[in-house]
Amino acid sequence: MKQRIIGIVLLLTCLSGCIQIENTKDTQVKKSIVSDVSNLGAEVVEETEHEAVSLLGQKLYPPTLPDKVQAKRQKELESAEENFNNNPDSLDNIIWYGRRLAYLYQYKYAIQIFTLGLNKFPESYKLYRHRGHRYLTIRQFDKAIQDLEKAVFYSRNAPIEMEIDGLPNRRNIPRNSVQYNIWYHLGLAYYMKGNYDKCVSAFKKCLSISDNDDMLVAASDWLYMTYRKLGNSEAAEALLEPIKARMNVLENYAYHNRLLMYKEIKKPEQLYKLNKDGQIAIDDMTLGYGVGNWYYYNGQTEQAMEIFSLMMESPYWQAFGYIAAEVELSNVNAGS
Repeated sequence: MKQRIIGIVLLLTCLSGCIQIENTKDTQVKKSIVSDVSNLGAEVVEETEHEAVSLLGQKLYPPTLPDKVQAKRQKELESAEENFNNNPDSLDNIIWYGRRLAYLYQYKYAIQIFTLGLNKFPESYKLYRHRGHRYLTIRQFDKAIQDLEKAVFYSRNAPIEMEIDGLPNRRNIPRNSVQYNIWYHLGLAYYMKGNYDKCVSAFKKCLSISDNDDMLVAASDWLYMTYRKLGNSEAAEALLEPIKARMNVLENYAYHNRLLMYKEIKKPEQLYKLNKDGQIAIDDMTLGYGVGNWYYYNGQTEQAMEIFSLMMESPYWQAFGYIAAEVELSNVNAGS
């Protein structure tokens, strides 16, 4: 295990050479963002090439996107930036500017934009939802919880509203509501902190406002794993009753497949293989964590940790499955 961790350290160090060089305009915009936030007396991002530091102490750098995807997202970011510059007092413009930065893995600057927005809209549950999400991405779990709990408070009387996707599914149909996303990300933050009782409450709330199969399978999966962490196998199994092999899932295929594995309709080796060849996809992080947990639940701890360690070789450190696997490895290291 120690040899594998050392290998991970070397791999992540090598990834530092994959960072794209910022152009002059981009640098000037970021300096302006930092200056504005500093003038508010708010916390300013640290000027580093890496976006975050893992729980294992490794610097995390933006993954390299395919050229076409990079160009498309860059164009969308430029449009969002232009809208923001033309009307920086628009809540929608602030939110989309931050979201577009995040889609290009510029999480720290996205957080700064949301911080600027909250100075203008201090009760905006949407801004708290998005900033909390990105604090979760960069492993600042306590800050994520603070923001998302505020989002819950300020959204308590708001009508349910579907959230437009920045990276839409193949049918371009939004599948999550703003309120669902608030509770979902709060549940994840509680999960990463090991606060499983509050995690149960958050994902139960998700289920209570789920009105399509994508919301159902995602919340059910994390709630299932939380119950298993708590040793409540009976409650976990009860969640599987409405899960069928054929469901109207447009996005969360990986969560659906994990639930089917828990129901023994699919085998763990169908979802994730230790000797997998070829490109590792971001969905492999979701599948890998679920399979690793399945081995852990069934007493195969060594195999579970091997999967979690293998996942650390992926560039997709922003995936929730990756973060959760990182938490597991960090907990093992802390106890060793």
